[in-house]
Amino acid sequence: MQLNRLYLKPQFIIPNGIISGCLCAAFLFGGQIAVADDATKPKADDAKPAAEKPAADADQPVEEKNPFTRHFRVKDFNGGNGWLNTSGPITPQDLRGKIVILDFWTYCCINCIHILPELKALEKKYPDQLVVIGVHSAKFDNEKGTENIRQAIMRYEIEHPVINDSDMTLWRKFFTRSWPTIGIIDPEGYFVGNNSGEFQHQTIDKHVIQPLLAYHRKKGTLDETPIDFHLERESAQPTPLRYPGKLLADEAADRLYISDSNNNRIVITTLDGELVDIIGNGNMGTDDGGYDTATFDHPQGMALRGDALYIADTENHLIRKVDLKTKQVATLAGTGEQNRSRRVGKELLTTALNSPWALSAIGDQLYIAMAGPHQMWVLDETAGTVRPFAGSGREDVIDGPLFESALAQPSGVATDGEFLYVVDSEASAVRKIDLAPEGNVTTLVGKNGGGLFRFGDVDGVGAEVKLQHPLGITYHNGKLYVADSYNHKIKVVDIDTRQCTTFLGTGTAGNKAQPPQFSEPAGLAVAGSRLYIADTNNHQIRVADLDSQQVTTLEIAGLMPPSPPKAVAKQRPLKNVTKLPPTEIAAGKTLPFAVQLDIPDGFKINSLAPVTYRVTTQGEQSLIAAKHLGVRGEADFVDGAAEFALPLEQETGATTLLISVTYQFCRDGVGGLCKIRTANWSLPITVKPAATERAVKLTVPAPER
Repeated sequence: MQLNRLYLKPQFIIPNGIISGCLCAAFLFGGQIAVADDATKPKADDAKPAAEKPAADADQPVEEKNPFTRHFRVKDFNGGNGWLNTSGPITPQDLRGKIVILDFWTYCCINCIHILPELKALEKKYPDQLVVIGVHSAKFDNEKGTENIRQAIMRYEIEHPVINDSDMTLWRKFFTRSWPTIGIIDPEGYFVGNNSGEFQHQTIDKHVIQPLLAYHRKKGTLDETPIDFHLERESAQPTPLRYPGKLLADEAADRLYISDSNNNRIVITTLDGELVDIIGNGNMGTDDGGYDTATFDHPQGMALRGDALYIADTENHLIRKVDLKTKQVATLAGTGEQNRSRRVGKELLTTALNSPWALSAIGDQLYIAMAGPHQMWVLDETAGTVRPFAGSGREDVIDGPLFESALAQPSGVATDGEFLYVVDSEASAVRKIDLAPEGNVTTLVGKNGGGLFRFGDVDGVGAEVKLQHPLGITYHNGKLYVADSYNHKIKVVDIDTRQCTTFLGTGTAGNKAQPPQFSEPAGLAVAGSRLYIADTNNHQIRVADLDSQQVTTLEIAGLMPPSPPKAVAKQRPLKNVTKLPPTEIAAGKTLPFAVQLDIPDGFKINSLAPVTYRVTTQGEQSLIAAKHLGVRGEADFVDGAAEFALPLEQETGATTLLISVTYQFCRDGVGGLCKIRTANWSLPITVKPAATERAVKLTVPAPER
C-alpha cells in the first residue's frame, strides 16, 4: 500500500537484518525529500536545503556538525483521533529537548510486534533522553477503534504514549509507506528521517541515537529532565486469566489446556473448569524445570502427544516440551533469539525460530505455524531437526506447491490427519495444506491472489468469503470452526463445500451470553459437543454447545493471578544535593516541613501523581522513628508548597537529614507528558527544648537555564 512516495538522498544507509514486514523498505536518513503526492509535501520554509541553514552550523568544526539533514520542523501532531497511554495530548513543544521516535504500527502486524522489544531496549537505556510515540495507523477496520487499540497496548505491554491515527493523517505527513516504520525527530523538533521494516536496537543506537545525543548534548539543546506518562495498565485490575490465547482439549483425559498468555503460564483444568495445575510461575523468562520454577514469554499454541505437552513459547521464539508425568519443562527447539535472516538450520537447539504461534502434532511430526517468516515449519523430534515445510516466506496469498506458495502470518492450525488447515491472519483466509512431500497449498476460504487488503465480514462459498484477521481454528466432524477475531465472531466452514457461515457472535465486540458476544477471540478447541473459545480481550473462556449454540462462561474456581515478581529496592545516591546551614529544632512530637516547589510558567502540578518525599539520616538514628526513614511518603500540596511532618523520638540530639522531594508538573495539570523534578537537601539539625518552634522551610531551586 503506497500512499505516497518518499525519495531520500541518504548520507548513510543502515542495513536491515531482514527485509520483512507488512510492507517494507530500506533504512534511510538524511538528504532531500521529494513527495509525489503534493498534499503531503512540506512547505518551503519547513524544509530548507542544507545551504539555507544558519551559518553557525557551517562554521562549526566537522565533529560538531549536525549528524543529520533536517527536513522540516514538526509543528503539531494534529489529525489523530485520541491519545492513549497518557493522560492527555502531547505536543512537539512538550517534547523539545528529547530525541523522539515515532513508531508507525498496526497491532495485527507481526513485524510491528517484533520491534516492540527493540524500542523498549532503547527506552530503558535512555529514559531521560528519548521518547517513543506510537502512531497507530490501522490496517483493519477493527483496529481503528480506540478501545481496541487500548486493549492491544495492554496486551503487548507498551509503555509509551500512542496516538490513534485511524485516518492515516500522520502516516502521510511523515512519508510512511509500510508497517512498521519509525521516524526520528531531533531535540530541536526537526524531522530527520525514517526507517521501514524490522531492526535491532543496537543498530539504531549506534548510528542514530548516539550521534544525536553527542551533538545536542554538546550544543546544549538536549533536555535530560525525567518524564512520566499515565499508562493504561495503571487503571487495569489483575485478572485470573490475562488475554488467553490458545486452547487444547483432551476429551479422553478430561483436560483443557489454556495458554494464559499475558500471565506467562499454562493453566490446566478439567473440561468443566476444575483447576488441576498451573505450568509456570508467571514470571517472564526461559527457565526450565518444575512447574513452579519454569518461565515463559507470552505462550500461545499447544499440542499433545501422549504424556508430552508441546508449547509455542511465542515471544521467546522457542518450542517447549512438558512431561506431564514428572511435571518438568524443557526447551525442545530454538535458541531464544529471533531468526531474522530466514537462514535455515536443522538441529533443534541451534536453529533460531521466529514467533511460533500455533502447533499441531500428527504422528511423529510437530507442525508449527511460524508467524514471523510467514511459513509452516515441521519439527521431527526423533531426527532432532526443525525446518520449513510450506511457504516461500513471501507474505501473500498464493496457491501452489509447498515452497512456491505464499502464506501471510499463519496464526492457527488444525488437522484432520490428512491435511493441515491454517488461518492466515494477515490475508484473512483459511488455507489447506497437503501433508504429502509433493503436496500443494490451496485457499479454502478467501481468494487466491487476493492480497493482504481483502477483508470484511461476508459469509458465502470459497472466494466469496471475507474474514477479518482470523486467529484460531479447530477441526470437528468434517467442519472447521474459525475464530474470526476482528469480526468478534465464530464462523464454521464445511470442508467439502467450502461454505462459510456465522456460527456465533453479533459482529460487535461485547461480553454477553445472549445473544453471544465476544471480543477478539483467538483460540478454539472441541471436546464432545462443546466448543471452547478463548475470549481474549474479555480474559475468559467461553463454552458453546454445538447443538443448541448456548454459550456459558467457564468458571475456574481457585484460579488467581500470579504473584508479581518481588521488586528489588535500589537506593540510588542523591545527586545535586543542596547543603544547608545547621538549624536548631524545638523539641516536640513532630518535625514539620514546608517545601516551596519550582513550577515553570505554563505548567501546573500533576493532579494524577502525588508529591512524594523521602528522608534518611547521617549520624544519630534515634531522633526520628526508624519506620519513617527511607520510606517514600506522600506530601500535601498547599499553595505551591509540599507539606509533611516526621515524628520526633527524642527531645535532644543532633543528626544530618538527607531530604528528597519529587513532584511532577505538566501543562494544565493533566497534560500528556509530565516532567519529573527531584530536589535534594542536606540539613544538619540539633534538637533542643529551648529552640524556637518552627517548620523547616525549603525551596526547590530553579534549574539552570
